[in-house]
Amino acid sequence: MTENKSERLLEVNGLKKYFPVTSGFFQKVTGHVHAVDDVSLYVNRGETLGIVGESGCGKTTLGKCILRLNKPTAGNMLITNRDGTKEDLMKLDRKRSFEMCRRIQMVFQDPYASLNPMKNIYSSFDEPLRIHGFGDKNKRLEIAAQMMETVNLQPEYLFRYPHEFSGGQRQRICIARALAMNPELIVCDEPVSALDVSIQAQIMNLMRRLQREYKLTYVFIAHDLSVVEYMSTRITVMYLGKVVETAPARNFTQICQHPYSQALISAVPLPELDVEKNEQILTGDVPSPIHPPAGCRFHPRCRYCTERCRQEEPELRPVVGDKEHMVACHHFDSIQQAAGS
Repeated sequence: MTENKSERLLEVNGLKKYFPVTSGFFQKVTGHVHAVDDVSLYVNRGETLGIVGESGCGKTTLGKCILRLNKPTAGNMLITNRDGTKEDLMKLDRKRSFEMCRRIQMVFQDPYASLNPMKNIYSSFDEPLRIHGFGDKNKRLEIAAQMMETVNLQPEYLFRYPHEFSGGQRQRICIARALAMNPELIVCDEPVSALDVSIQAQIMNLMRRLQREYKLTYVFIAHDLSVVEYMSTRITVMYLGKVVETAPARNFTQICQHPYSQALISAVPLPELDVEKNEQILTGDVPSPIHPPAGCRFHPRCRYCTERCRQEEPELRPVVGDKEHMVACHHFDSIQQAAGS
């Protein structure tokens, strides 16, 4: 999908989320966890933006900020209405914030914790539908039954309890519950990581079908690069609260240029036994998000690190010939030339 501002559904600009660190009897604030630190990105209407990175990089916190489950420390998030006007999600009044809940939904990582074990499945559908005024009881039951059929589950299952379903079935129910609100944007936080591989494929194919049928827009968060590449239109790679690369998902493994992205790709196992791959094993541990390193945050683990990397933070800049491909690295040009020679 080409970059076209008229197609943008969501724009995130300079988003920051810092969590205070307290200590002592009086819980004095002694520092902050820089979970999301000056992140800017956009999501086009009808596409899937994949966000990938290792645990602790801030991708889930970013998703929760978009849903306003976490209140951002700074920045803005602009959503485009059907009439073309834009609203800042951080400045909505109570009424507009309530209405926005219908437009933005979330599918959580753990299907076992996403449903109330004390209530049947219909209750999980009925409460949000009732609160948002989706008709009377019969109408709400009709919507819930329709959504169950949409995710290939029997409507009679509505009156069963969560413990009577498998993990894959529970995740289908969670997807159906999010879809019942008729949203425009669904934030998917590791929706298949807790499932078996064969079930993962079923859920991802289901989500792609639903996207086509209901013209949905996804923000798809995961740590598995192969899963993200399969699901996404564009991929954003995060490291220690920062975006280090954004590129089209097509052939991402061939076109990525940031050293961290290349290391993530080298960690993906290959099904062929006789194929040799260039493994890039990262040394050291991820730095503390409370005291992130100066300059490029990846420099303590980067084999291409120079003094400039230690002192100067790189900005996201476009790759020549592709305005949608952005890399935050001082030396990605020379790295690419060395890789091609």
